Amino acid sequence: MTDEVTVPEPFDAARFLANTTAQPGIYQMFDAKGQLLYVGKAKNLKKRLASYFRKTGLSPKTAALVARIQQVEVTVTANETEALILEHNLIKNNRPPYNILLRDDKSYPYIFISSGETFPRIGMHRGAKKKRGEYFGPYPNAGAARESLSFLQKTFKTRQCEDSVYKNRSRPCLQYQIKRCTAPCVNFVTPEDYENDLRHTRLFLKGESDTLMRELADQMDSAAQALDFERAAELRDQITALRSVQSQQVIEEGSGDLDIVAAILESGLICVHILFVRRGSILGSRSFYPQASLVESAAEVLGEFLPQFYLGQGREIPREIITNQPMEDAEVFSAALRQASGRQVQISHKVRSHRAQWLQMATTAAQQNLQSRINSRKNSMERFIALQDALGLEDVPQRLECFDISHSSGELPQASCVVFDTNGPLKSDYRRFNIEGVTPGDDYAATAQALHRRYTRLQKGEGKLPDILLIDGGKGQLRKAVEVLDELGVTGVQLLGVAKGTTRKAGFETLFWAETGEEVGMPADSPALHLIQHIRDEAHRFAITGHRARRDKRRKTSTLEDLPGIGATRRRELLRHFGGLQEIQRASVNELSKVPGISQRLADDIYAYFHGD
Repeated sequence: MTDEVTVPEPFDAARFLANTTAQPGIYQMFDAKGQLLYVGKAKNLKKRLASYFRKTGLSPKTAALVARIQQVEVTVTANETEALILEHNLIKNNRPPYNILLRDDKSYPYIFISSGETFPRIGMHRGAKKKRGEYFGPYPNAGAARESLSFLQKTFKTRQCEDSVYKNRSRPCLQYQIKRCTAPCVNFVTPEDYENDLRHTRLFLKGESDTLMRELADQMDSAAQALDFERAAELRDQITALRSVQSQQVIEEGSGDLDIVAAILESGLICVHILFVRRGSILGSRSFYPQASLVESAAEVLGEFLPQFYLGQGREIPREIITNQPMEDAEVFSAALRQASGRQVQISHKVRSHRAQWLQMATTAAQQNLQSRINSRKNSMERFIALQDALGLEDVPQRLECFDISHSSGELPQASCVVFDTNGPLKSDYRRFNIEGVTPGDDYAATAQALHRRYTRLQKGEGKLPDILLIDGGKGQLRKAVEVLDELGVTGVQLLGVAKGTTRKAGFETLFWAETGEEVGMPADSPALHLIQHIRDEAHRFAITGHRARRDKRRKTSTLEDLPGIGATRRRELLRHFGGLQEIQRASVNELSKVPGISQRLADDIYAYFHGD
């Protein structure tokens, strides 16, 4: 007797729509298992939902979504703005697969000038603005902020060292010697002169370049008239540096505090490029590549992307957002931003003068970046097709996995598993495994343990099986892999061994099938071999970085109690001889062997414990 499989009844769209309200609100679509598929908002819920269930005119992605719908829930809101905010919160908390998902929840860096000190510090800041002082930004990334800090340090020489360093200096540091600081830590500069440099720094960060240039020019003339030619030369160099920066940036007359957003949709891929403009200067830019989901135009991309980017992320909301397409529901979005920021935020797409130039820059960058991504994915697909031909497979493989083992003389072995699909590395599916209970240096047992743990989970439905499993190693590791997969009953996965050639150089690898042991020949310039080398090297990199992090963490927390063969008496002698754990860690084998009770062999063991590689 077999168990009957219950097939859920199809969703009755007609009955559902007959009882749906025409008020504004949000809707949530669920599948037969109760998984949330999609969240949307609507000015008229009945009209919007009816568009999903029409008989013709649906895009393939929308049709695929509708085919999975088993339940729809609606929530009525007072207005469209409330619907937009509620939609954003639900997407952020539940991450439905058919919505555009923004994978960028980090805080953006600011340049911070402290207050309440005779010689304030300037530096980079992330997170909540709890410290007393002035904040300038945000910058699109740490690199842009550091570039500005480097320019300010060279030009105005204000201090950037931490307070703990500044307060404990008794003589100038290297920054003073290379003319990047005026050494306020040892009072080599007066508070008045330092404040003058700090005022110039503020003017630069505020974008008041014209005021700053005039002030520097006046001070240069005054110094020259006073025959202080050294000071005049310093001011001249500052003016030259500022003019150089101005020539590299697009500067608007007055002050502009806005973001320029360009969205491009092509070949099923999306690029959203943002220019960050503060006080009339471009601080930097950044590109995002969200999944296409159900959107069919750049305007729809903006409608889904921008609420996630600006609402609920703790980001500074600019006074104006310029887009390359008229944004859907721009007025609703503007109202939500006004509610979040407490001031009016303008959304526009038709601009002139400098704004038009900025918008063209953002649009061109988005187009170029997206084309590069498309070409990269095309190249990746070509490699997979070449692999199919080289291995004589019936179909193009869609998923590859590769394992590698890393350790330091057997210490703290760690296995890595990296995954590639036809788009390249699939880093969200990478995994690491801390290997326990195996003989140090036994890579066969380590490989078997990692494979067993990985494919036990996959057999339980916690992920996808690969089409090809690559094992970095010789036939011994490959035999272990076959044993593990046979034990677990894993079928449909082809095993390929990747052994280094006698020269251990790229292009001389030996490839062989697990089933037959036959070698697979590929020329050194084969795209298929390049793909295998890429995933093998990525597995090696991922294993090494994980192992080093684990090893370093262990060593930083190691105590003498962890040393094998070292009892209370020998610990006491080691501490008496060296004075502390750090000195023991730094000691050579010869120095360790001089401690009473420490033999040459034991000294070797102690040194190996702290310096495994």
